[in-house]
Amino acid sequence: MPTQFDMFSDDQTPVRGKPAAEGRVKKTTAAAVMDEGDMVAHLAATGRYRILKKLEPRQTAANARSEFPLKGVILDTETTGLSHRKNEIIEIGLIAFTFDEHGAVGDVTGIYGGLQQPSTSIPAEITKLTGITDEMVAGEVIDLQAVQSLIDPADLIIAHNAGFDRPFCEAFSPIFANKAWACSNAEIDWSARGFEGTKLGYLIGQAGFFHDGHRAVDDCFALLEVLDRKVDAVSLTPFGELYRASQRSRVRIFAENSPFEMKDHLKARGYRWSDGSEGRPKSWWIEVDETDLEPELHYLRTEIYRYSEADPLTKRLTAFDRFRA
Repeated sequence: MPTQFDMFSDDQTPVRGKPAAEGRVKKTTAAAVMDEGDMVAHLAATGRYRILKKLEPRQTAANARSEFPLKGVILDTETTGLSHRKNEIIEIGLIAFTFDEHGAVGDVTGIYGGLQQPSTSIPAEITKLTGITDEMVAGEVIDLQAVQSLIDPADLIIAHNAGFDRPFCEAFSPIFANKAWACSNAEIDWSARGFEGTKLGYLIGQAGFFHDGHRAVDDCFALLEVLDRKVDAVSLTPFGELYRASQRSRVRIFAENSPFEMKDHLKARGYRWSDGSEGRPKSWWIEVDETDLEPELHYLRTEIYRYSEADPLTKRLTAFDRFRA
């Protein structure tokens, strides 16, 4: 019966008359001549194994290349809860990088990761999720000057859940306001790229990597690798798609006073319910590309209101407005 070493050995024939120990030594020696790349290729070629490579953080460039004139920041936060009004940031991670007008990523130009002691104890479920304990954050303060040095020059801030991170960041400091934001979860068609989910862990695994997750800077580096993943020399990278999406105007449509019995139709079409908080109308709403505004209004007038003169409230949004609280 083949041993574990047999799959690395070129000689599958037992040597007659030799002690078993000597045979094993010979096979071990054969395995030793295979380097890491050979072993990976051998296992992958069997079709029975899928190899994940540990994600290695990119090095910070001493001199950023001039052909990548735009500046981006990938951002991740860990917090004490889900409400930006009641909860607090306990960790922030930032990676600054350069890119060009086509969305090609250039160099990593800065990194910051910092912890902050909140005003109350960190809930047990948050410690379980993030690994951050009260002892780790005791006496810690996020260096706002270091954060500002990366945020101020940024042309675009990217978060994997910008609808969560942006409100927390703007509550934390005004340096995050009046910046263009993009969401790598909502503004990239991951399913069209063959991914089965949009959680960062899924994306990393399907891209062929694994990493130490749930620490802010580690997650930022992981997201950078997925965003810059090249399938071929022609197709846009995920970041290229994201940058294009951030350049487009969007329109939020509020289906105010829509008939109650039509709520299931609206929900099935992708509308979400607003309870009237945060200054928004209490109604069903959807966000569409500007090019899709007229078809969506036509749908509301003919299928929902059934009144050709209906004029639902609309609000145009750019990357500077999107994902605010």
